[in-house]
Amino acid sequence: MEAGPRDTEQDAPEHGAPDAGREADSLSPDGPDELEVTPEVEVELRPARRLRIWQLAPIVMLAAVGSLMFAFPLAFEFGDGGAVVAMLGLLISCCAAGWSMMAARRVGYAWPGLPSRGSSQRADWRVIALYAGVCAVLVALAVWRVARLR
Repeated sequence: MEAGPRDTEQDAPEHGAPDAGREADSLSPDGPDELEVTPEVEVELRPARRLRIWQLAPIVMLAAVGSLMFAFPLAFEFGDGGAVVAMLGLLISCCAAGWSMMAARRVGYAWPGLPSRGSSQRADWRVIALYAGVCAVLVALAVWRVARLR
């Protein structure tokens, strides 16, 4: 017997054998063909970076307390200390917003129009100017409303 690839035409048994047709069909010159081919699946080994509940809970609590401190003196105007309490509530709300932005940036989220962390893209100055303008208007409205309490 010679060592080499199998030639199905020469090695085929006689026509009277029942397995002759099936074996010749399932073999190729290189050997048996794989009948079942499973598709390859790519799996990410690292878990998705998401904000966890222990990161969100203090941010939400600070924002809720700050907004309540800001809203109640503005709505009910109880005494001379209302403006001070409202400004303190505004400060706490802004701290919660900054904390949440930093946590979201750390996980990989970005504001619309701004590039994500670690990318080589630069932020467009018009988007930054728009965000700064919106923040300035909101702060001016809040300070104006608190100043009207007196």
